[in-house]
Amino acid sequence: MGLVDSNASFGKAAIRPKDKAAGIGRDDEIESWFQRRVKQPFDTIYQQYFVALVLRQRPLPPSKDGRHIPLNLLYQSDLIDERRGHGYLNNSIRSSRYTVWDFLPKQLAFQATRLHNFYFICIGVPQTIPGLSTTGNYTTILPLTFFILLTVVKEAYDDYCRHRMDKVENRQLATVLRAKSVREHNESCGTKLGKWKSWGDSIPRLGKVSRQTTDEPVEKEYDVDDDLEWAKIQWHGIKVGDVVKLRRDEAIPADIALLYADGESGVAYIETMALDGETNLKSKQSPHVLQSNCATIAGIRSLSAAFVSEDPNRDLYDFQGRVTAEDASLPLGLNEIVFRGSVLRNTKHAIGLVLNSGEECKIRMNANHHPKAKKPRLERYANQVVLTLIIYVVLLSVGVSMGYLMWHQNFEINAWYLNNAYVSFAEIIVGFLIMFNNVIPLALYVSLEIVKIGQMLMIQNDVEMYDSASNRRTVCNTNTILENLGQVSYILSDKTGTLTENVMNFRGLSIGGIAFTHSLKSKGRASSVGRPSMASHSTEQRAVDGAQRPSLGKVSFTVDTYEMEPLEAGPSNSRPSLQHRQSSSAMSRTSRQSRNDSFSTHELLDYIRDHPSAPLSQKARSFLLAMALCHTALPETVADGSTTFQASSPDELALLQAAQELGYLLIQRSSQIITLSKTNANGLAERESYEILDVVEFSSKRKRMSIVVQCPDGRIWLLCKGADSMIVPRLRNAALASRKSHEVRRSIQDEREHVRRSEQMEPRNSFGARPSMTLRRRSSIDIRPVAQAIGKKSFNLEVPKGGHQVRVQTKSLDVPRSSSHDMNALSSPDVIDDATVLTRCFKHLDDFATQGLRTLLFADKTIPAEEYAGWKKLYQDASTSLSNRQERIEAAAKTIEQGLELLGASAIEDKLQEGVPETIDKLRRANIKIWMLTGDKRETAINIAHSAQICKPESEMFIIDSHKGNLENQLNEATMDIRSGCLHSVLVIDGHTLSEVDVDPTLKHTFYALIPLVSSVICCRASPAQKAGIVRAIRHRIPTALTLAIGDGANDIAMIQASHVGFGISGKEGLQAARVADYSISQFRFLQRLLLVHGRWNYTRTAKFILWTFWKEMFFYMMQALYTRPAGYTGTSLYENWSLTVLNTLFTSLCTIVPGIFEQDLKAETLLAVPELYVLGQRNKTLNMPDYVLWVLLATSQGMIVWFVAWAGFGKGAQMSDNGLFALGDLCFTLGICWTNLKLLILETHYKTRIVAVSFTITVGGWFAWNSFMSAVYSDNISPYDVKGGFSSTFGNDPAWWATLVIALAILTIMEMGYRSLRQYLLVSGYWPLWKEFRGESVDRDVNAEELDVRLWQAFERQGCVDQGLRRRYRDDENDLDDA
Repeated sequence: MGLVDSNASFGKAAIRPKDKAAGIGRDDEIESWFQRRVKQPFDTIYQQYFVALVLRQRPLPPSKDGRHIPLNLLYQSDLIDERRGHGYLNNSIRSSRYTVWDFLPKQLAFQATRLHNFYFICIGVPQTIPGLSTTGNYTTILPLTFFILLTVVKEAYDDYCRHRMDKVENRQLATVLRAKSVREHNESCGTKLGKWKSWGDSIPRLGKVSRQTTDEPVEKEYDVDDDLEWAKIQWHGIKVGDVVKLRRDEAIPADIALLYADGESGVAYIETMALDGETNLKSKQSPHVLQSNCATIAGIRSLSAAFVSEDPNRDLYDFQGRVTAEDASLPLGLNEIVFRGSVLRNTKHAIGLVLNSGEECKIRMNANHHPKAKKPRLERYANQVVLTLIIYVVLLSVGVSMGYLMWHQNFEINAWYLNNAYVSFAEIIVGFLIMFNNVIPLALYVSLEIVKIGQMLMIQNDVEMYDSASNRRTVCNTNTILENLGQVSYILSDKTGTLTENVMNFRGLSIGGIAFTHSLKSKGRASSVGRPSMASHSTEQRAVDGAQRPSLGKVSFTVDTYEMEPLEAGPSNSRPSLQHRQSSSAMSRTSRQSRNDSFSTHELLDYIRDHPSAPLSQKARSFLLAMALCHTALPETVADGSTTFQASSPDELALLQAAQELGYLLIQRSSQIITLSKTNANGLAERESYEILDVVEFSSKRKRMSIVVQCPDGRIWLLCKGADSMIVPRLRNAALASRKSHEVRRSIQDEREHVRRSEQMEPRNSFGARPSMTLRRRSSIDIRPVAQAIGKKSFNLEVPKGGHQVRVQTKSLDVPRSSSHDMNALSSPDVIDDATVLTRCFKHLDDFATQGLRTLLFADKTIPAEEYAGWKKLYQDASTSLSNRQERIEAAAKTIEQGLELLGASAIEDKLQEGVPETIDKLRRANIKIWMLTGDKRETAINIAHSAQICKPESEMFIIDSHKGNLENQLNEATMDIRSGCLHSVLVIDGHTLSEVDVDPTLKHTFYALIPLVSSVICCRASPAQKAGIVRAIRHRIPTALTLAIGDGANDIAMIQASHVGFGISGKEGLQAARVADYSISQFRFLQRLLLVHGRWNYTRTAKFILWTFWKEMFFYMMQALYTRPAGYTGTSLYENWSLTVLNTLFTSLCTIVPGIFEQDLKAETLLAVPELYVLGQRNKTLNMPDYVLWVLLATSQGMIVWFVAWAGFGKGAQMSDNGLFALGDLCFTLGICWTNLKLLILETHYKTRIVAVSFTITVGGWFAWNSFMSAVYSDNISPYDVKGGFSSTFGNDPAWWATLVIALAILTIMEMGYRSLRQYLLVSGYWPLWKEFRGESVDRDVNAEELDVRLWQAFERQGCVDQGLRRRYRDDENDLDDA
């Protein structure tokens, strides 16, 4: 059947399950009434009528038979897209949100629909009408206009930066086959184009881009033609149907079909890390008919070929198409297609035909196009406060307006001097609304921008988050969501390049039931797959004096009954090491180890040299030979004579480097011969050549690879390496091996179950984790200074032992041992006992896996010549089959991969970034759930999860796999097990299974109902769209959760943009993610300081800033509201107009801005030592409705005190000095400014610095200077506000005025200090909050760290003993991080 018969291949490609996965959670989001009744109907009408009818943008229909693309190099016109009726999309991409045409309309609409802006527009427009406002006509609308314009300009700049980043990618150069006439035409038009070049470059390219763009012939191109040439053009000039030439290490500019590759057998090696996160190189091979004809321009020109491909879709793991060439129709699949975002590796050059371009490429269809601007979580609560204040202002205005009506009836109509002065009810209520509109201050939003800029600078200039290796600091690409950093509940992380460095280190092996650690240092250790990596011989760091004390800096494996020799010696340290804080599981494992036997690969080599005929030596030589032979890598000799390797996977690279260090160097490889350089017993190098007979390559289905070689002695030798699940059933003694494997696993499971049961008995904090610290009252150990200062019973802070242990990948104990005993152990007959060897090997595999190491089993078999000849014919028939070739090859391989002998096991470390396990441990203790979303395979993801501490040895793992049976049963069983009681659960699911779950509504509901219950999730083989879909699903299913996504590659961009907070790692994959993310860091470990310290600080700062701003406005306008009664509810302002205008700018701005930038409620060392304190922001304990109500009541009561004291002392009860209103108003104004700055800067601010003192002095002193200035410059006028000379000569000389000022401030200060002292006493006593007593809560119970009030922690920090303990603990954690 051809492509025509497969409807799903083309016309319905856009509705595949994996495409649907991009919308995970959309159908099940928790919708509000507004979304259901207003937003969704409006969106439907907008799409149907405006977008479809006015803009004429309709969904593209599927094509009848895919897109047809001829291989025609001399076509004159553009190819036509059947679905559009015109040319295909050009190859430019756009990640910016706006264009030149829609920026202003979208921004103005967005700004007008924000709650606070809409409110101020409703107030500011009527205020401009003469006669309505008593506070000026433009005091609201002008600042609002300025603020909106400032915000719009800022957004324009941010989008301009995104346009610039788009240009960087669109203007990369590629080599494209072009007609010479095109370049000649461009040269003839060069003068005309030059005039417009600078202007055109400054405008973002919004539509199609001309194909003829800066064509330049390629230098020294020997493949020439009369009409065609290889030309350099920019990426945006590439079109569907173009032929592109790629060179080694070049990025692929579009989705292409491979025409030719100069690799052996026409194979091109492709790195797809940016698409799927996989580190292994993919081998791509063009069809034979194309490979044989497309090596030159002449060959391509003479070939008549037509390609048919599926419609563009986002499925990265499938492709369907065909090519017709030389009257033969051949299928096109993933093996012949290379997607944009990939990189050509280990291949000199390749040629391809462009099938999809620009936004229709797979990677772009998986991207999150034009994401919406992110909003801070606190804005939701601030909007709730604004709504309550709007209601308050309206009710207050209505109330005083009603008061005016009553005053009019009782007084105004009887006053002859007020004839015809009546104001209508509508006018008076509008006037009061204008008067009290500043209760919701516009200055809040202006000052908040200043605060966030300051917070951003504080983060960017923190030297603790500067990476000297890469010379990069933390960068904030946005400052709007800084407070979100303090409220994160879920972290969704990529694996490769984010948690790991994509560097593989060979760490150990198991031969003959004995484990050996490998500690030889290699120069090429830092290289990565696909790039030249240097490997050279070096010597091992031997252990120093065996009797010295345990050293923290040493690293070794802990396996079965053997403990490995330290890999790296370090100085002794009297400080307790990580080993003293290991978990119960680690302690149990260590307790059953014999500390008399530990070996290194250096000792193995010595033993082989001294005992060449021993059974262990023979096994070891075969194992090392298998490492050097069983692979597909190629060696290269560089200029200095050293050897580098080009491997398809980082595992092969690590094995080859280890083999080289152990004396087996790969020096040459062709399609027929492998040549090794071996180090003999005399230390001299000798060469051996092995003839390659057959290679059965690794695949995700086989999970193993095999190679058949003919040795120098003529025997035919089969070598096989792979996963233990694939090798064990193929062993000669497979039944015994399966039984021993089952016994070992059952023993390990029993041990872990015992650990789980013991951990269930341990104390837990409020969110189910081990507490870092516990407050224990009436203990035998006292914190005397705090108790004596408060006069209360004693208590202590207890640090549970092992409560926050961090198991890193490798552990060490410097244990003395006897060399002679070691040699006896190596010569033990157990090394040839199959049962013993298998049991020990499986234990080693479990220990390796627990430490997060990637394990492989090696096996071999000597094949008789007759048997091989029969199998060779079977394998050759399968290799040349035209149908089901891969299946037949795998079936043939199974027949020969039987009866194998186990050689041993290898352990490879996927090197983590510095401090990853410790960071994840702290984040978990901060009540943050860690998920790992990766495109890599399941086994690799689980290994990294173990080493990164996402999975712990005692974790219960639930693997959901569609191939294992009924998905609904799997999900229900996992749900039941987790609900029955599971301290730490890990759910593992792959992308294919996730797509099946997403299609079925029942499965979807069950799965996402399970998600909140698990501790961690590992999602492997996930596409970029699926990653973003999972983030959206969490946001919709758990509305209270705040998500953080972190990654480093282009495949992580959609996930980063879909999350509440996006982080990009500026790593080896480039800066794609770092450029579009909200924040950019260079190391994953910086996340702990950014969240636990800066995140919490910024949340607290912003929350306090909002509360304090509302408090001061409510406080100021309470006096104005109380004055309306003596003023007859006429709307007369208590305050002078100019002072009121500059109030929030000059006199009450620093008291909120300075703490908003510099406040630190707790020290950084405390926050890092006790991560549980992070839950303050998660639980929103600082900005919430109860706290807001308390601050409103406080503002009301204090405003009433100020007013009644001023009125009694200087108002009604005394003769005012100026016989007017200004003296009384200025007194209330002065009291408001002095008390606001005194309370906020001196009493409320915890972290007092010189900046705070200077701010207080400038503000208060500046107010009195303003009074003097106004007194001097104000002109004489007839009004209630007699400002001229008032402060300098009238009420300024009145002792009553000053006495009233001092008395009011004294009353407020005494009340505030008395309340604080009482609260502190009750807090330390355990009786605060007071409602604890009414709830019957015991004050003598143990209290976890996160449950303690912040003020109590501040009291602890003021006490030397506790503060020193917290600092010591922080330093210990930092030292442990350095040692690890």
